Amino acid sequence: MKFFIDTANLDQIKEAQDLGVLDGVTTNPSLMAKEGITGDANVTAHYKAICDIVDDNVSAEVIATTFDEIIKEGEALAALNPKIVVKVPMIKDGVKAIKYFTSKGIKTNCTLIFSPGQALLAAKAGATYVSPFLGRLDDISTDGLQLIEDIRLIFDNYGYPTQILAASIRGPLHIVACAKLGADVITAPLSAITALLKHPLTDSGLATFLADHKKAAGL
Repeated sequence: MKFFIDTANLDQIKEAQDLGVLDGVTTNPSLMAKEGITGDANVTAHYKAICDIVDDNVSAEVIATTFDEIIKEGEALAALNPKIVVKVPMIKDGVKAIKYFTSKGIKTNCTLIFSPGQALLAAKAGATYVSPFLGRLDDISTDGLQLIEDIRLIFDNYGYPTQILAASIRGPLHIVACAKLGADVITAPLSAITALLKHPLTDSGLATFLADHKKAAGL
């Protein structure tokens, strides 16, 4: 399973990259705004900076919602760096744009997926990734993990190469559950990824080993 980090913070991206498990980055306008990145020129420069850090897979989201504007914006984003994946919303013109981008060899990430049917349409249009939002479904008392399971079954039934990119991850349990269900990718905050490192028995075991080493060494 691939690990993407869901942020526009360069320090967090560098930390995840240095950990040695990072496969990509997802961003959106909200994450850019959170980092104070505003204006087309600054956003473009920031995407380039992210591409300089990671090896591949930088999802850059279009703001447009009409076909012609999605194409214009998406082609401009794709031209920035071969690592760019154009992130397109799950709307009618978005699906049409995904079909167009696919025909041009441009990688896409269909975002804001909340149903198996939406994922199926995006896959048929040729999306590289679909992004079902688990946490937001959980927030309205709907089982987000069931969505992952349903999409996995449909894609496996028909051999769709589209990868399931589980998004809106709330914590380490979501990550492990997605791995068990066969999600191809998770995108999560750095805190959720590093939380996988932690276990109280690891901490206590290490403390015991270090204490025993000191005794054996006469320290």
